[in-house]
Amino acid sequence: MRQILLGALALGALAQQTAHAQALYQPRDIKQAFAKQTRAADGRPGPRYWQNTARYDITVQAAPPARDIRGREKITYFNNSPDTLKSVTIRLIQNIHQPGAAREGDASPDYLTAGVTIDSFAVAGQARPFAGQGPATWKTVRLPKPLAPHDSVRLAFAWHFPISLESGREGMIDKTTFFLAYFYPRIAVYDDYNGWDRLNFVDSKEFYNDFNDYTLRVQVPANYLVWATGTLQNPKQVLQPAFAKKLEKSMTSDAVMHIATAADLAKKNITAQGPQNTWVWTAKDISDVTLGLSDHYVWDAASVVVDPATKRRASVQAAFADSTADFHYAVKNGQNALGWFSRNLPGVPYPFPKMTVFQGFADMEYPMMVNDSPEKDLKFAQLVADHEIAHTYFPFYMGINESRYAFMDEGWATTLELFIGRAENGAEQADAFYKQFRVNRWIHDPATAEDLPIITPSSELRAGYGNNSYGKASLSYLALQDMLGEELFKKSLHEYMARWHGKHPIPWDYFNSMNSASGQDLNWFFNNWFFTNNYIDLALEPAAATAQGPTVAVRNVGGFAVPVNLKVTYADGSTAAVHQSPAVWRANERQATIALPGTKAIKTVELVNGIYMDADPSNDRLTVK
Repeated sequence: MRQILLGALALGALAQQTAHAQALYQPRDIKQAFAKQTRAADGRPGPRYWQNTARYDITVQAAPPARDIRGREKITYFNNSPDTLKSVTIRLIQNIHQPGAAREGDASPDYLTAGVTIDSFAVAGQARPFAGQGPATWKTVRLPKPLAPHDSVRLAFAWHFPISLESGREGMIDKTTFFLAYFYPRIAVYDDYNGWDRLNFVDSKEFYNDFNDYTLRVQVPANYLVWATGTLQNPKQVLQPAFAKKLEKSMTSDAVMHIATAADLAKKNITAQGPQNTWVWTAKDISDVTLGLSDHYVWDAASVVVDPATKRRASVQAAFADSTADFHYAVKNGQNALGWFSRNLPGVPYPFPKMTVFQGFADMEYPMMVNDSPEKDLKFAQLVADHEIAHTYFPFYMGINESRYAFMDEGWATTLELFIGRAENGAEQADAFYKQFRVNRWIHDPATAEDLPIITPSSELRAGYGNNSYGKASLSYLALQDMLGEELFKKSLHEYMARWHGKHPIPWDYFNSMNSASGQDLNWFFNNWFFTNNYIDLALEPAAATAQGPTVAVRNVGGFAVPVNLKVTYADGSTAAVHQSPAVWRANERQATIALPGTKAIKTVELVNGIYMDADPSNDRLTVK
């Protein structure tokens, strides 16, 4: 009996160890979310999942070349959480321009401004002081009355700021062309695992926003055109009839229509001719709004079917200086991107009514808008547009916390950029670009910071931020597709996206969703790629022949579970290709023995790594003696 009990205890301990080995590390705040049932172990939102939302009514005024931007807004904020909120956190991202603001890079004099000034603030219709006008990009505001669960509060702001002379993600493009992003005070995200999002915006990381409803009014002088997130509600009031008709026709046109040409702009007869026009846009259930304006940018537009089942179309528009050669292809490139992403990968119909490509300096995505810089190389220009438009799905279709987990959106945009690039330019050219810009810098940089685990919060990274967010994460998604196969990978990805559309997924929701949707325990793979300091380095070593035929040993020096591709050259000069998916590393992540085809004498065996570039290629070729 004693031996039986000891044996049972040993088996129980072994089972417990095995279960523990298969589990992924979870920080304590993430564990609490699962314990509170806001997140479920199968990757779905939990039965007690919630997220807050708001309605924004914003009016913004600009009159270039004056740099003063003025606005007012009303916010109705809905507390869907189970918590009583005694305060709210307000994001004032324009303060990144203030001297003394925390930022990760240097700031030139043209970048610096006085930041945003709050002219008035009210809660529930009652004027309140707004303490602090310093350089912080968020402020905590105590409410006069706590906001109970399932209640709402009304806030109102009036504000102004000088637009920065130096344009990056936003700012002055030229004296009469502005791009306004994160230009309005907003309520920060309050979520189920972290509470109020109080990370400083440091101008290198990106954003985390709730899904809100917006009405945006943009007041500009006559002869200024405006492009913005959302649907233009009053084209006939702000545009002369001929131009309003062209815009309307473009909504069902496959052919690119020149809504406003350089010749039209010179005549100054495109807009209504009162002293000022108010352009009105609406957008629902979306994470942000942004806008561009100019008195000399030309305007192209067309549309594309994004949902073959319903024939639903999306408008594709472009605003740019007529002298910029590559932007004359912007609408065609945008049509191609929206159609391809909708039909292929991710294979989810483009969810918004419009996409506008605006000429700026940032190569930066916003909902329904991208701010792209001009490029002399037309293929590179298309690739940049493809990447930014791919962000539609991550982080806008799904509300990714980019400031903490940038790999959840940048890694996917990089992956989609590769897939569409192969369709546009062929695999050889697309893969060469991917290797050059997404893998090469990381794999040849042995610095400790570059091999920090991908799961490391983006807010804690500096030197390793770019590679963790883009190339390394993308390679993990590509390796997972190789292992699952295209069909199961796509099915699982769709399930993850459907579960978290319009919500706030975290990495563990992705891991758990892919596990349950694929019907496989992939935790060994996710642990390998996201929670280790691994890199890519395979080495070939001789292996003894077996009764089944010749073999080769592959040692995984770097540790990442990547596909293994071998080129076998026989003594007679013929060759054979051998492929093993990353599953070859499941049993032993450091060593694998791979059978080689045929019975002929083998001359050499060579690793053909492709996009999975090897840190040390000196041991990638084996001569058989």
